[in-house]
Amino acid sequence: MLTATARETHYVVGDWQAAAFATGPADRARAEAGVAAAYASAGLDAPERYLWVPSPARGAVAAAVLAGHGDTLKAAGLDDLLAQAQEDLGDATAGKSVLTDVRTRPWEAERAAACSEQGPEQWPRTWGDTGGLLWNQVQALVTRVRGAIGDHARGRSAATGDLRPTRQEDAAGSLLRAATLDAVLGQHDAPWLALFEALGRLDGPLAGLAEAARSAGWWWPYERLVILSERPGELHRDEPGRLHRGDGPALAYPDGFALHAWRGMPIPHDFIESLTDITPDRISSEQNAELRRVMLEIFGYDRYLAETGARPLHRDKTGVLWTIDLPGDEPVVMVEVVNSTPEPDGTHRTYYLRVPPGTRTARAGVAWTFSVDEADYHPEKQT
Repeated sequence: MLTATARETHYVVGDWQAAAFATGPADRARAEAGVAAAYASAGLDAPERYLWVPSPARGAVAAAVLAGHGDTLKAAGLDDLLAQAQEDLGDATAGKSVLTDVRTRPWEAERAAACSEQGPEQWPRTWGDTGGLLWNQVQALVTRVRGAIGDHARGRSAATGDLRPTRQEDAAGSLLRAATLDAVLGQHDAPWLALFEALGRLDGPLAGLAEAARSAGWWWPYERLVILSERPGELHRDEPGRLHRGDGPALAYPDGFALHAWRGMPIPHDFIESLTDITPDRISSEQNAELRRVMLEIFGYDRYLAETGARPLHRDKTGVLWTIDLPGDEPVVMVEVVNSTPEPDGTHRTYYLRVPPGTRTARAGVAWTFSVDEADYHPEKQT
């Protein structure tokens, strides 16, 4: 295996970024070999059985069952999930979790050694050049997946349209989220693995963990059994790296476990489809402020301005500042600007740029889009 002594850091980071957001079937043979190597590094015998599940949600349910929480899941009405987990596990004996031996202890030892070697000044710089470049996007994805796994427990109340989970569903949701904390994150351990590889620390105790991370999703290690999850079948993100899709799930696993999002914001699975007949009245009557912003973006700010008679706040030679008052929410403030460069047909395109609610002049709004103060905005040429 190549380490950073043979590869430039940006290649290391790029490879781990690709691993973190990889989709498609796991390389099961390679993942199982990595798991066996991680067990061997921890001084443990290889697991007797490798149980593959189609998503981390199904893995978390199986882990909760192994922890003895089947009755809690049943009380929450999760009979189907419970039956599936029991079928997956069969009569296998798992033994106790060995997460501490396989992942936590060697991970902490390598991190402590690397930090000591780097020193207090160089350590944050190295992290910023490696794992820090991946951390926010990957951690946001992990947080969303964990939350959605907990929401699995809300099947009964969701089916009846009740927005509040029952006490039993709350308990089951907490257990499922807790079960995700007993997992090795596989591909989503990429930020730290990028750091360790950049420092040449993947040839030792972490080699097996890295091999599994390149090949599979989350996994739960036990003495005699390992539960391994497939990677997602689909992953859609916008330019800043947020989950985003308007015509289906932004993240989807082979068993149907999925996340729907618009520019990183969670939305109901049928929300976009319900907007085929969207109107300004429907937008203004939406009680959820975040969903209302999504509706505005899809409907079009310029169209909403035209159809609602929105009022201009200020005009100057840079453009027009508009405000849209929304009930129970901060106003949407936008600056209307005209592209000085003509289109091929000689026309000039108009753009609406959203700016902070406290903006008071069009010039200040345009300056904000260039990350400068109004007083410092002196363009030499309009483009």
